[in-house]
Amino acid sequence: MNAQRDVNVPLLTEKITKNLLGVPIDAVSFGNAVDRVLVWGHGHQSRYVVLANAHVVVTASKVPSFSQVVASADIAAPDGAPVAWMLRQLGAIGQMRVTGPDLTWALLARCEIEALPVYFFGSSRETLVKLANRISSAFPALVVAGFEAPPFRPMTEQEDTEAVDRINGSGAGLVFVGLGCPKQEHWMHAHRGQVNAVMLGVGAAFDFHAGTISRAPAWMHEYGLEWLHRLWSEPRRLWKRYLVTNTLFVLGAAWQLLFKSDRS
Repeated sequence: MNAQRDVNVPLLTEKITKNLLGVPIDAVSFGNAVDRVLVWGHGHQSRYVVLANAHVVVTASKVPSFSQVVASADIAAPDGAPVAWMLRQLGAIGQMRVTGPDLTWALLARCEIEALPVYFFGSSRETLVKLANRISSAFPALVVAGFEAPPFRPMTEQEDTEAVDRINGSGAGLVFVGLGCPKQEHWMHAHRGQVNAVMLGVGAAFDFHAGTISRAPAWMHEYGLEWLHRLWSEPRRLWKRYLVTNTLFVLGAAWQLLFKSDRS
């Protein structure tokens, strides 16, 4: 029996948006995010999802063009523990994280059941080979419409057009984008209206599920210490993001809660 959902079924829970450091982030549950994405995906609606950690919020608060990218997202969900915590302080009772790796895995499981093709765009060919092996083992009936590792340099107009044609021609309803922040968010924003699928900026999810980067143990997730594990694993590349950016987030959050709290 085909388990594909009726794309005309309305979603009953509306998202609520909170202002974090001047950046709009959605208070949305994990389950509701999954449901929304699947409804859009079955309809091949051109939309995009931003998964916002402290780095995304701080960058958006300082760069107006990136702030517009985040604000324009169909969902801007709290990926990082500090972002989810801040949403709770602003009145989103019970708000939990909606992380890229977890959202990816949950969506793949549902897409296998609902026969919704998916596409992976980003990372390196080596990582995608390992990711393909992991996914085929975990979800043998999943329809993977394509794996594509774009060049690290900016794509030419022709290359970009051909990539969009490949994605649209594949029949994918979801496109997982692993280009890293802020490149993946800018790419999704630029391609809304061109890519006939839901684009999800899932960052390091490709590497986590491929096994090229180890993910923090469960107890560190529970206590919001995943960032410390990643910093320990890749100190040279991530020290500025986590030590500097997280500090700026904490200072900005404290200022907002003390003087400019938005609990609407």
